[in-house]
Amino acid sequence: MSALAQVDRWPVSSVAVAVVGPSGEVLEQRGDTGAPFRLASISKVLTAYALMVAVEEEAIGLDDPAGPAAVRDHGATVAHLLAHTSGLGFDAGDPILSRPGERRIYSNAGIEAAADHLTAATGIEFEIYLREAVLEPLGMTGARLKGSPAHAVHAGVDDLVRFAAELFAPRLLAPETVATMASVQFPGLSGVVPGVGRFDPCDWGYGFERNFGRRTASGGPHWAGSLLSARTAGHFGGAGTFFWLDPVAGVACICLTDRPFDAWALEVWPPLGDAVIETHGRASSPIVGTT
Repeated sequence: MSALAQVDRWPVSSVAVAVVGPSGEVLEQRGDTGAPFRLASISKVLTAYALMVAVEEEAIGLDDPAGPAAVRDHGATVAHLLAHTSGLGFDAGDPILSRPGERRIYSNAGIEAAADHLTAATGIEFEIYLREAVLEPLGMTGARLKGSPAHAVHAGVDDLVRFAAELFAPRLLAPETVATMASVQFPGLSGVVPGVGRFDPCDWGYGFERNFGRRTASGGPHWAGSLLSARTAGHFGGAGTFFWLDPVAGVACICLTDRPFDAWALEVWPPLGDAVIETHGRASSPIVGTT
């Protein structure tokens, strides 16, 4: 039984999708999985992974003061930037909206500032660091950063299959570090998942969204479906893309399209996620130990 056949009826010109098991094996796929797409905000997860490599190498620290002076002088750190709690607005130049640690404010500017901090600390341009620390070691040969580290990685499904395998069985980072990334940071803060709705709390790890298995404050569905466990971690992108990994079901799903995220995605993504769990989910010993 195919969980992915439904994508053939989606209102998109191009779609590629794959389901990955806990050993990194592809359980099912559809479309041209080698074709590059703009990942949009899935880029944030890859950027965070590179930054955590730098943390393990002691090139930077999560407690380093970081970000523009307007938030850094009030206590913003790399951790705040990666968890969307620095107080920065959505884009660079937007107003400062809170003091660090007080609100969950989804921010491209925060992720960009974290990448800038790594460059300042190491003298290595972030594009080079990402490529050498994450993309090349994982064999993500089709992946390229072509602009902002918050939203401008281009890659194919095959590349993200390799990243999913890394999350199930980490090689570049200690498993404990990956678990920390995927665990809720600064818990209890409310906020908005752009285009989806307000969650209270709105949970995030370092780069990873953590609102799976819940409904919005107004009762709307999560974008990934209702059957994913609360321990799922992932991200979606404004380019009509998503990636999630459910360590309880022992399955990950990657979907890349060429149609920008809008109401269409909130109609077709949840049924796909539920079908993937029903068809391919299995009881497994969680490797990504999220809380």
